Order: sequence, then structure tokens, then C-alpha cells
Amino acid sequence: MELFSPRMQRALMIGSTAVLPRALRIEARLRLFTGWHLRMARAADVVFVRHPKTGGTWLRALITRMYAQKYGLASDRVVRYDELQAQNAALPRFVTTSGYLSWERRLTEAIVTDPVLRKKRLLFMPRHPIDVATSWYNQFRKRTSAFKREMIQHDLADPFDRETIGRIGFMRHPEIGLPHVIRYHNTWFRLAEQHPRALILRYEDLRQDTVGSLKRLADFLGDEFDERILREAAEFGSVENMRGLEESGYFKNKSLRLRDGQDPETLKVRRARVGGYREDVGEAEAREFEAMMRRDLDPGLGYHALIPPE
Repeated sequence: MELFSPRMQRALMIGSTAVLPRALRIEARLRLFTGWHLRMARAADVVFVRHPKTGGTWLRALITRMYAQKYGLASDRVVRYDELQAQNAALPRFVTTSGYLSWERRLTEAIVTDPVLRKKRLLFMPRHPIDVATSWYNQFRKRTSAFKREMIQHDLADPFDRETIGRIGFMRHPEIGLPHVIRYHNTWFRLAEQHPRALILRYEDLRQDTVGSLKRLADFLGDEFDERILREAAEFGSVENMRGLEESGYFKNKSLRLRDGQDPETLKVRRARVGGYREDVGEAEAREFEAMMRRDLDPGLGYHALIPPE
């Protein structure tokens, strides 16, 4: 049994290095978090890979609600690591990761070479890359922790000022914007296709048929949930209910806390629409980004069908 929970371990690593000068702080955190992250992945039953703003928190809320309804657990702390297993030792342990940003990128090699990780269930959640990139702009500027922003910016050859960069500039940025999001999708789509125990669950499919997608997920997780539980979880995870729960402070997760009730751009649950990027960018920019996606994204992901014709 671990002396400290994963959340406490994470907080201790951040707190113990906070007093160091910037260069030493980043070096220490990169070393500590790389080792910790790989240990967490090896100890997990399910490796859940998602980029920020692909709907990962929503899916974790759905998973938590499914297990909460079946096993009588609390659903106000969304699963990220051992939240389910801490309440019932028979339930799966997760590790939630981008598998791509900062220390998490080591997973891209380990998921292929590490024999322990080859036996894990790998859940990969893609989403329309332009939708991701435009929402990632809001997330990075207004919700991502200072700790994580510092680590991500450290890796950039062309760092930027988050206070002054505009949405289009961010989306065009080759290391953090749409080109990066496309590379991420291509990388993890390839890795998931090659993994012996993987499920690719697209955000759009989950949005269109939540109950059907949860049935696929339940089969993948090796558990059975009756139709009533799946439908209740889908209702719990509706955009309207999730936004209301965020605004009421229902969730204990820091990542789901309301940041600024006067600024809708700070909401974790924002619009949740497929193709919503066209409300955030102009026509010329939309066509520019669609051309980039058409040219560079792996067609196997199925998103080319969602791109308007040239």
C-alpha cells in the first residue's frame, strides 16, 4: 500500500522544488515527474491518453459515474489515478496522460518497448484537431497551472507570452498549436493501432452516441453495466448538467473548479460542439487550418470526412 496517494505525491514533488531557481527547478521536476509518470503507468490497469481539450475530463466523469452507480461509490471526484481502486480494491487503476507534453512524452517510447506497458489496456481519445487547438488556446492561457505551463514552455524553441498571444497566433504556433495537435494525433493513432489491447474512442462518436460508446468502453474495461446505468451516466455527463455541476462546485477535482464565473472562456465545460472552431476563427483562417489538417492528418482517424470541401 502506498504511503501517499498519487495526488499527494504530485503535490510533494511540486512543493519540494518550488524554492529552486528556475533552471534547477525545471531540471529537477523533469527528472522527478518522468520517473513518477512511468511508474504510475506501469502500476495502472488502464493508460488513458488524451490531449487537453479532447473531452478527456468528460469521459472520466462518465467512467466515474458508471462505477459509482454500480458499486455505490462517490462520483464527485473524477477518476484520474486510483480514485476508484481506493474505494473498491477490485476496480481498475488509471493513469491519465497526454503521452506527449513535457515529461509525459517518454510514454510514446515506453508504450512500445516496455513489456509491462504492452500488457496494459490503452484507451486513446482523439477529437477534431481544429476544435482541440482553438479550445487549447483558452485552456493554456486561463486554466493550465503555472507549473505545467512552465514545463511546456521550457520545451519550446519559440516560447511566447500567454498574455499577449492571440488565438490565431497560438493556433499557428508550430510547437503548441494546430501543427502540434496534428502530430500528437498521428503519433498516438499509430501507437494505438499497434498496441495489442487498445481502444480508440473518438470524442465525436461519444457525443453522437454516448450510451453506445459507453457499451464499447465497458467491454474494453472488462466490466458489465446495465442499460439503466449507462443511460444515467450519459444524462449525468450532458453538457448542461456538467456545466451546472462545475458552476455549483460539485466536483472536488481542482481541474473542474470554476475559475471566473464572469468569464465564460474560463469554463472547463465550454461549448462542447463538433466543428465549433468556426465560431472562433474567421473564414480565411478556417480554410487555412482545414487545408493543414487535410494535408497532414492521418486519414485513418476519420476526420477528413468532417472537413468542408475546398
